[in-house]
Amino acid sequence: MVQLFRKNDYLKETKSSLMTKVITVIALLQSSFILSAQTMTFEDSLSNYLNEVREIMLKNKALWGIDLYGPILFADPKTRTIYGNEGDEDRILERRKVLYAGKLPESVNIANTALTWGGKRWAMILLPLPDDKHSRLNLISHELFHCIQSQLNFPLSNPDNNHLDEKNGRIYLRLELEALKKAISSGSEKAMKNHLAYALAFRNTRHELFPESISSENLLELNEGLAEYTGLLLSGRNNQQILKHLNESITEFMNNKSFVRSFAYQTIPAYGYLLSKGKKYWNRDISTETNLAEYFQKSFGVTPPPLTLGMEESILKMYNGELIISEEEKREEENTQLVKSLILKFVTNPHFDLLFEKMNISFDPTNIISLDNLGSVYPTIRIADNWGILTVENGALMSPNWSKITVTEPLEQDSNIVKGDGWTLELNLEQYTILKDIYTNNYYLEKKQK
Repeated sequence: MVQLFRKNDYLKETKSSLMTKVITVIALLQSSFILSAQTMTFEDSLSNYLNEVREIMLKNKALWGIDLYGPILFADPKTRTIYGNEGDEDRILERRKVLYAGKLPESVNIANTALTWGGKRWAMILLPLPDDKHSRLNLISHELFHCIQSQLNFPLSNPDNNHLDEKNGRIYLRLELEALKKAISSGSEKAMKNHLAYALAFRNTRHELFPESISSENLLELNEGLAEYTGLLLSGRNNQQILKHLNESITEFMNNKSFVRSFAYQTIPAYGYLLSKGKKYWNRDISTETNLAEYFQKSFGVTPPPLTLGMEESILKMYNGELIISEEEKREEENTQLVKSLILKFVTNPHFDLLFEKMNISFDPTNIISLDNLGSVYPTIRIADNWGILTVENGALMSPNWSKITVTEPLEQDSNIVKGDGWTLELNLEQYTILKDIYTNNYYLEKKQK
């Protein structure tokens, strides 16, 4: 009995000792985790995101046959603080613990873009970054493609597609996208190809109505479309997540005020991903000479049927056509009045023309308003040039050939700060002055004589 008691007592002590050790280990792990969280800096987080990008690029070098990873800048638009994975030639970026950091000059616009600065071609990414890992990788991969696309013989090209601000242009684009949504959600290859045939039919009809759109749409899709397709493929999403993302992205796009500069973000990722299921690296087969509409038609092996706006009711119903036509007819009436008011504002009334010399520009591609051969109105835009920095928050008219920007007449000037209706110009007073044409009452910039 004595021995048994001692054995049980020993077991109790052993269990107690073991429990104490377990609790101690857990406490140490928790302490370590808390300490790690406390010492994890913002720059450490950015470094981790860069590692994500580096890893996905290495795994997918076959997509374009080269490594897309390169110089990346994370930029805070409020403070103009920038963080880079490399230094710059002018040493504005200083080496930190894990990254390089500095202040971006005012002459450089901040946006999600690819830019040449500090002797390098950078992918600039706005802060804060998306919380979702897939969205982060998609965005960064998109801009990294822009950095190397010239190496792939796809020069940068961002033509306006003003026909997509007209009623029939918008109707047939929306019908095409509705058909693409159906194709994405199809449960069989036969159904998918049927919807793809109609999607391409809507595209072909649009091109027949607006012959110049064959070239202008193709150019934007070879630029922004391929960049977004690259972002999609390198986002780390699985097949189900990609299909869900494409469906949601197209649905959200339909709410954009303008399709002129943003439609390619939807079309090529959708067509491209569906095609990649049977032809994995189709993107490496195309060039700047490729007519994408014809290429997709041939690659999918579909024959688009001829269509008209008076198409059968069953087809319209299948792709939400009646609602689309009704909404676009209403928009056309409202847009007609808007265009008249904008022509009055930027063409008829006294205005201020600023000719470009060495322009750096950033803008929102989702809300552009076409004034046909007069150019396009950009509600918000920032331009840096030799003459200064122009910030617009209430509209400016970009000329069709991108040679000048027009704002309303100047209303006040305090030293080098000039203001008008919804715009501010930080004028380079040392080299430029504002003059008024007494015959037209319009304003222009003149370079001072040295």
